[in-house]
Amino acid sequence: MQHFKRRDFIKAGSALTGAAVLSSTPVSSVFAAGSDVIKIALIGCGGRGTGATFDAFASGQNIKLVAMADAFQDNLASTYNTLKEKFGEKIDVPDSRKYVGFDAYKEAIKDADVVLLTTPPGFRPIHFEEAVKAGKHVFMEKPVAVDIPGIRKVLAAAEEAKKKKLNVVVGLQRRYQTNYREAIKRIQDGAIGNVVSGQVYWNSGGVWVRPRKPNQTEMEYQMRNWFYFNWLCGDHIVEQHVHNIDIANWVKGKYPISIEGTGSRAHRTGKDYGEIYDNFAIELTYDDGSVVYSQCRHFEGVSNRVDEAFQATKGRAYLSASNQAVLWDVNGNELYRHDPKGNPNAYQQEHKELFAAIAKNEYAFDDTQHGAYSTLTGIIGRIACYTGKVIKWDEAITSEIDLSPDIYAWNALPKIIPNESGEYPYAIPGKNTSLYI
Repeated sequence: MQHFKRRDFIKAGSALTGAAVLSSTPVSSVFAAGSDVIKIALIGCGGRGTGATFDAFASGQNIKLVAMADAFQDNLASTYNTLKEKFGEKIDVPDSRKYVGFDAYKEAIKDADVVLLTTPPGFRPIHFEEAVKAGKHVFMEKPVAVDIPGIRKVLAAAEEAKKKKLNVVVGLQRRYQTNYREAIKRIQDGAIGNVVSGQVYWNSGGVWVRPRKPNQTEMEYQMRNWFYFNWLCGDHIVEQHVHNIDIANWVKGKYPISIEGTGSRAHRTGKDYGEIYDNFAIELTYDDGSVVYSQCRHFEGVSNRVDEAFQATKGRAYLSASNQAVLWDVNGNELYRHDPKGNPNAYQQEHKELFAAIAKNEYAFDDTQHGAYSTLTGIIGRIACYTGKVIKWDEAITSEIDLSPDIYAWNALPKIIPNESGEYPYAIPGKNTSLYI
């Protein structure tokens, strides 16, 4: 476990400067002889997978979708129809390359040069591992895991990806967003001094609920409602709030040494909401004594907030995914205000840069480290709130708690199942926390 220690993360701080752009090392061509077509496979045919495929085609490169995989036939069919209608002959996916089931990803990966991994994040470690094993470039959505063994699997696969010079981009798209890149460069260059505190937020009304249908197995029900089960989602502090947590780590140029906090099921308490909390508030403490406060919640009918703010020895900063970025000095004088005019769409930009590198046969991107460590920060935050304990980074990373089912099959049972009333167990600090650490 030595290479996961925080002191080693600090040595790798240069990888925190946004998208991890490498030295554009040449790689062997991914293309078939006499062709410049980049063949892609979509693994996970939900809304995010559909969107990622749109973004890939917006890259401007000569791309064809040649394979699709999903656990559900209806998801695959719906996404295929949407993409075929929009992109026509660029969607070259005959029935023989439409794969359905838990192992469908293995076949789809074989058919492509680049894979888009957009399933629920609980599957990300095994899918990423398989893609790297097969020698494929990767775009994978955030977060990259839901538990600490999954993080270790992703980091191990990342080492192999480096050896094979495989480009990897993680869907933390703020890393490719112009206002964040420009503002954080200035912060790290010392424009406002040393960052001593911050606040990061993802406060929203929550997401969809899909009612249980007759004859659904428990596995299918949880898969359809993946957002509410930790083995699939990681809770929303990991699945959504990882974006803002990643900004805190990026601004600091390091990772916290300890995390503490609180959370609960305050409003979304019924059986439709599985086992997850609807609110978290944590403190990220870094080795220089600075503390970033992190808050996320799913409350309906109240004020929403998704942004980041930081205070430093010579000023302060405000950042937002809505293309805002402002830096002030200690007297409130404006040092920098980002001009959003003409800024590219960040979701498209991450694909544009990835596919440009692949088209030029360059090894230019390795996002796995910051994707994994910011995901890990969220996981440790979840554990801190579930247990009511202060969790130290170097202790948490030894956890062997694996949330995934023992068997992936429609008639198999996940580790968390409902009682006779249909209610799911959930973490109560100081009581039933053995499933979480």
